[in-house]
Amino acid sequence: MLFNSPEFLFLFLPLAFAGYQLLRRVDARWAIASLTIASFVFYIAWEPANSWVMILSILGNYACGLILERVRGGRWGSPILALGVGANLLALGYFKYTGFFVANTPFLGLDPAIGDIALPLGISFFTFTQIAYLVDVRRAIASEADFLNYCLFVTFFPHLIAGPIVHHKEMMPQFAAPRPLLSQDMVAGLSLLSIGLFKKIVFADTLAGYAAPVFAQAQNPATAIPLLAAWQGSLAYTGQIYFDFSAYSDMAVGLALLFGINLPLNFNSPYKARNIIDFWRRWHMTLSRFLRDYLYVPLGGNRLGRRRRYVNLLLVMVIGGLWHGASWTFVVWGALHGIFLAINHLWRDWRGDRPTSKFGQAIAWATTLLCVIVAWVFFRAADLPTAIRLLQGLVGYNGFGTIGGAQLASWEGLAVTAGLFALALAAPNSQQIVRDFKPGLGAIVPPDRFKGIVLRPTALWATAMAVLLLVAALNLWAPSEFLYYRF
Repeated sequence: MLFNSPEFLFLFLPLAFAGYQLLRRVDARWAIASLTIASFVFYIAWEPANSWVMILSILGNYACGLILERVRGGRWGSPILALGVGANLLALGYFKYTGFFVANTPFLGLDPAIGDIALPLGISFFTFTQIAYLVDVRRAIASEADFLNYCLFVTFFPHLIAGPIVHHKEMMPQFAAPRPLLSQDMVAGLSLLSIGLFKKIVFADTLAGYAAPVFAQAQNPATAIPLLAAWQGSLAYTGQIYFDFSAYSDMAVGLALLFGINLPLNFNSPYKARNIIDFWRRWHMTLSRFLRDYLYVPLGGNRLGRRRRYVNLLLVMVIGGLWHGASWTFVVWGALHGIFLAINHLWRDWRGDRPTSKFGQAIAWATTLLCVIVAWVFFRAADLPTAIRLLQGLVGYNGFGTIGGAQLASWEGLAVTAGLFALALAAPNSQQIVRDFKPGLGAIVPPDRFKGIVLRPTALWATAMAVLLLVAALNLWAPSEFLYYRF
């Protein structure tokens, strides 16, 4: 079920919420059981054919965790951890990368049909969540003997499909002692749900309409994408994925709050970043945390010298790119960000702590955003030739505005895209708006401007949220997937 579908909002969510709240008054254990069942229903109803993959993954990782606890201090701990992590990666590799491997190794003579494997929904997220759990068990910072609690930890539906990637230690205390229904949770949760729905349906899906035709045209080798069209498509997709993932992150945190659960914050106005390092502290924050703690640091991080740090950054980001999808475009996207990060660290090492002028900060912000836009072209493009044709258009290689006399770009599209960019850059983000209600796990930095835009339990704010919800509800009947649902 999509978060922005009528069946989720008007059937599943009310039933799951009512069942949980009623049973919580009887027994907290029953409430946890009802929420676990609801989460399984949420997944299985959407992905019945491949739901066995997640169920088998839960059973295997739970058993591996129990074994790791018993041999934690012994010599078998590391081999068992390697076996558990390896099994997770093998499953992920089989379902997600077999087709990529077959397509890129024609010399092996493999039947292309071997790679025709349906990708289980959310496999990247529930796999990474459980890898982190196994490593934390080995490190003696996680332990779970209760199978029901473990199932809910993995399947809790607000984060199951597209994150955030959660840690056992931040979720289990909340499941162990569910807090009662609080008015502040309801206000913040419903507000974030309304804001997220509005951003997805009105902002993200509108921008998709300006981006998709340009990228579709760029797939034709005979088409030369002109400058205006290339910029409209690239900027529109840059805005689309921003509002799409921002909307999902808002809705995930808001939905969890309705059940008295705080999820880690996962999105914090990344296009306001003035360097790539800061961008990755703001974009998909829990994925960045996972890559840092479970890949970059074990590889040596910055402890083995500068040269090794740059190699580690590049390797980690290439893996992060492949995590998003089995395509050379994702490899290039990850490699570009690895290079950007290495350059950013090199610049910091050379420049030190010298203060930066306002003009220098503006240049840093513009450079960062330009790097992000160029990388998004590869992320969105169907293949590398398509991305190259878009990049040629961005630098004016193919002329200014038309394709064979046909206008692919429109001033309306450019104006809408520019307006939504201005909104993203100037306005406080959703978590800043509801900051007085302390939504999610993690510190919330007050906005630089419009500090007075803070959610209050007043008639004016209630009306504003109701309007957002109504506008979104009127457009629910042809819902589109969130972009991260298939990663």
